[in-house]
Amino acid sequence: MHEETLADPEGVLVIPENHCGTGILTIGGSSGRVDADRARLLAAHGALALSIRWFGGPGQPDTPRLVPLETFTHALDRLAVDCDRLIISGLSFGAEAALLVAAHDERVDGCIGFAPSPYAWSYIDPDDSQVSHWTLHGAAVPAVPFDLSWEPDTDPPAFVGSYRQSVATARAETLANAAIPVERIGELLLVAGGDDQVWPSVDFAEQIVATRQRHGLATDLVTLPAAGHRTMLPGETPVVAGQAMARGGTDESNREHGRLAWPHVRHMLRLRE
Repeated sequence: MHEETLADPEGVLVIPENHCGTGILTIGGSSGRVDADRARLLAAHGALALSIRWFGGPGQPDTPRLVPLETFTHALDRLAVDCDRLIISGLSFGAEAALLVAAHDERVDGCIGFAPSPYAWSYIDPDDSQVSHWTLHGAAVPAVPFDLSWEPDTDPPAFVGSYRQSVATARAETLANAAIPVERIGELLLVAGGDDQVWPSVDFAEQIVATRQRHGLATDLVTLPAAGHRTMLPGETPVVAGQAMARGGTDESNREHGRLAWPHVRHMLRLRE
């Protein structure tokens, strides 16, 4: 493999020795980090793999607030010239972005959401005002606001209760407007852990599946009751990044979840042995 370090935005492009024709953009979660290890893993099996920093870098928002989705579509531009199949993948907030981009960019053939959300979410500013995580064509993407009456009862905090409460107290119109139009996505693979303590990713994934079923679309869903927020694919190591919070699962269960998901990932990407 050959690896190129990118500067604008910061990132890594990993070029396989024997390209299978698939290009994948893989997006990290709320840390905004470059998901270099996953890009290397996927490139080792034939994909042209790209990962970028999506906030906190030069010229980018300092936090995951009002991040232009064009950040990701421009990254796909780099892959499109060398690939006949485009996939976008993300974890958590990155899955939120991946689903939104896949729903709005017709070039995307498939999407993989690790710990996905059916909604776009808000970011809480220091003054407790809230804005969307994302913009599209310069306009804020409609987002679910947080119910600020929720308070954590664990240390580190498990935010899953906050997301449940915020969905339960949001107006139906707000939820409808913030719903990601997953029915616009072609192939879709969702990977969700039943012990996710960040947000209820299995419930969220099942909601996405149900929405697509109403439109006659199939969805591939891989769950494991003991797994947490961060799935580890075969060969990956635990990630320590982002704010302090409970994420659920154990290294063992998260690895097992990754082993279960791997054949589905390989199928989606048309990877080589």
